[in-house]
Amino acid sequence: MKRLVIMLLIACSATVTVSAQQKGKQDNVPYNVKTLFHSIITAWGEPNEVYSVNKNPETNQIESSVRITTFSADNDKFPHMAGKVYLNTAVISDAFKKDEPKSYQILHITPGDFKKFSLKAVNEDGQSETYQIRNNDNEEMWMMCCKNPQNPKLRDAYAIKWVITKEGTKVNGVIYQITSLRPDRYEKPMDYSKKMFKIVGRVDDEIKDSLYNIYIADSREALYNLKDHEYVACIPVVNKRFEWQTELTKPCVGRLRCIFPDGSLCSAWIDLDFVPGETYNITVHNGYYDEDKDYERRVGRQSGKSLIEPDAVKVVDDVPAKYQKAKPVEDEFDKWYKSLSPTEEMQFKIKAERIEMSSQKLDELYKFIKTTLNGSNDGYQMDVTFNEILKQNKELEVKWQEFFKLFKDKNMSKMGYARAYKEIIDIYTGQLRELDKYFKKHGAMSKAARKVNTYVLKQNEKYMDALEKVFD
Repeated sequence: MKRLVIMLLIACSATVTVSAQQKGKQDNVPYNVKTLFHSIITAWGEPNEVYSVNKNPETNQIESSVRITTFSADNDKFPHMAGKVYLNTAVISDAFKKDEPKSYQILHITPGDFKKFSLKAVNEDGQSETYQIRNNDNEEMWMMCCKNPQNPKLRDAYAIKWVITKEGTKVNGVIYQITSLRPDRYEKPMDYSKKMFKIVGRVDDEIKDSLYNIYIADSREALYNLKDHEYVACIPVVNKRFEWQTELTKPCVGRLRCIFPDGSLCSAWIDLDFVPGETYNITVHNGYYDEDKDYERRVGRQSGKSLIEPDAVKVVDDVPAKYQKAKPVEDEFDKWYKSLSPTEEMQFKIKAERIEMSSQKLDELYKFIKTTLNGSNDGYQMDVTFNEILKQNKELEVKWQEFFKLFKDKNMSKMGYARAYKEIIDIYTGQLRELDKYFKKHGAMSKAARKVNTYVLKQNEKYMDALEKVFD
């Protein structure tokens, strides 16, 4: 261990000296990562190494190279801090983070994450090879890509993955050092095409979304007729970001639907206008999302050109296309309301007022947290407030069930149920926004706050499922 630490310190000191002397094209070299790899390979590298180099016979310049080295080390000697297994990434992460300014892509995947990762290497002749860098969810991986300092058309990829054995005594891993043609040199340059539609997405840190299915159809009706498996692309979430683009010859409608880490499809989805030559920027939160307001005004649902009806861009769409020719929700509801007897109408008003009072109470409680307790360290008062919020939500659920009993007794139409579910979802979505703001401000949630968040999220999903089943 002492030998490794000394090697790392000497090498890093030399790196600083050399780096200060380098100019121009040498600036892209990730010295810290290269030094780390050299130290690990020297100390624990195994002889079964893959090594190949292709050079231009006329210029002698490297066109592609591959070096793959496996290593095996005693866990107590692998780069670590304080000898604790859960901190053994410290030296590695530090090297990658220091060299991050030299890279144009960097990725870290921790154990337990279901993401797989592969790297495609293409040379000047068009020959390609795909390397599966990470294929097991118990592996930890760091990867970075930099422009090659001698030939900017090439990409230098540096990756390391490792896993601790079940016994906890050994660390087995692989180091990849691959130089090949940059992807933008062989992939079709689509970003600036007038026919290109692009989605740029981000997800909150606490969101566990791992993949997004993309669906496309010419019309809203066709979109609703698509089956779950009829997606056109499955996009991974990497470092809480995802991107996707496609060429379109005309505006159409599309859908984003999340796949959770366990492989299940989310019961909710997001429907959007897909427009050629446009980019939609979206941020997904816990139960809701931030729309691209500029996009919606120019070419989306507020532009008058939308193929999706106004207010249709929700976490769950409100009225499928097959019901577009039916009477509006308000007309159906008014018709039902007029059929009530005076006694039933009074019962309805009382129930509605009780629900409104509970909703207002919730608004006041969240306002109290945001204003009176803003920045406060009074954990007791904060927990008292969140406990009251949970209580009010549970009482509100009882009142809604009384409301639905009246609906059922008086044969409320599907459209009426859709309206009620939508209003309920709006209340829960509003609470999720407030909880998200609270989390961002405080950086954590107390036990009482987490209980509220869990309850509200489950209720939101419950009524989104109910809304969806209305039109099954």
